[in-house]
Amino acid sequence: MKYEKSHRLYDKAVTLMPGGVNSPVRAYGSVGMKPLFIERAEGSKIYDADGNEYIDYVCSWGPCILGHGHPAVIKAVKNACDKGLTYGAPTEKEVILSSMIRELMPSMEMVRMVNSGTEAVMSAIRTARGYTGRDMIVKFKGCYHGHSDGLLVKAGSAALTSAVPDSGGVPKAYTDNTLIALYNDEASVSRLFEKYGDNIACVIVEPVAANMGVVPPKKGFLEFLRSITHKYASVLIFDEVITGFRLGLGGAQEYFGVKPDMTTLGKIVGGGMPMAVYGGRRDIMECVSPVGNVYQAGTLSGNPIATAAGIATLRVLMDAPAIYDEIKVKAEKIAAALRSTGVYVNQIGSLLSGFFTDRRVIDYDSAVSSDTEKYADFFKYLLSNGIYTAPSQYEAMFVSSAHSDEDIDKTCKIIKNFGAE
Repeated sequence: MKYEKSHRLYDKAVTLMPGGVNSPVRAYGSVGMKPLFIERAEGSKIYDADGNEYIDYVCSWGPCILGHGHPAVIKAVKNACDKGLTYGAPTEKEVILSSMIRELMPSMEMVRMVNSGTEAVMSAIRTARGYTGRDMIVKFKGCYHGHSDGLLVKAGSAALTSAVPDSGGVPKAYTDNTLIALYNDEASVSRLFEKYGDNIACVIVEPVAANMGVVPPKKGFLEFLRSITHKYASVLIFDEVITGFRLGLGGAQEYFGVKPDMTTLGKIVGGGMPMAVYGGRRDIMECVSPVGNVYQAGTLSGNPIATAAGIATLRVLMDAPAIYDEIKVKAEKIAAALRSTGVYVNQIGSLLSGFFTDRRVIDYDSAVSSDTEKYADFFKYLLSNGIYTAPSQYEAMFVSSAHSDEDIDKTCKIIKNFGAE
């Protein structure tokens, strides 16, 4: 394939934007390439500036569960645009979408709409701190919860106590109250609560880790988190920015049968538009202004375009719940093709990741044992054969309802051909 126009655009972009991109996940540095510039998308396909067609398994990092440009979603957005883009005032669509979310995720008794997953998580943690009157939080190594200062951290020592900033520009004081545990390691959590339990406001976790590649929780892990947070009167927050409405209509909390105190949602809840939501128990959410003293605001929060897209997306999913079984089967076929090449695969629902390692991937340390150079070769091979995946070993593949059987068969054939070379 030829990428002349994409390369020209990139060469211009690097003079205007850091790294030529507006989010580092779009950079192709880890695979030794310049990024593609996308011109349009439709159904299961995405098209770059040079006119190359790809079967898309990035799906805008998850929200396009119905594929690109689903007619019902596009119609809803166009109709909303005809009435104006933003008002900075309440609309009926906010009420409708909030009601739908509460119906599908009963743990979210009250919700607040925001504009990004980062904002949802930041606000949920602030609310948990306000509710408990405590400062410390527990997060897990390898789980990503957006780029707010207090969460850009990794383990600072083998003792798993305070964390050090994982980004320039973040004062250490911002992360002094962030404690790091190991995903799928109950003992690491217990040690933190034994030492700091009375000061821990919340535990935040991706119920299915999806930012170190896809890593499902081991049996009983989420139940353990529910139990220990209840014991210490801490708030359990499920970050379902990726899993919400993708693992099922009730998200990961329904899938695993574990009820958190708070939940953050993104991606699908806005039908592909910039939108996110945080919410939870009524007594916790009533700490948020203007009812309570935890301040959070946003001019574009719950804007009429994003809510229209979210309502349309959820209505399609609610009217056709069989979609979830269909995309799971498609993901299983891709997972089987990857396994046939010797790649270790984690797959749950329509989420999957292939890891170039001979280790069982159950946490961050096993995930980063992967051969990233081998992944780069794999990525380039798929791309040259019309398959669009994430330019990083540590991201998920997303399957949508728009992926046809022909798309899946072609993808599996190309994967197997890579393994045979």
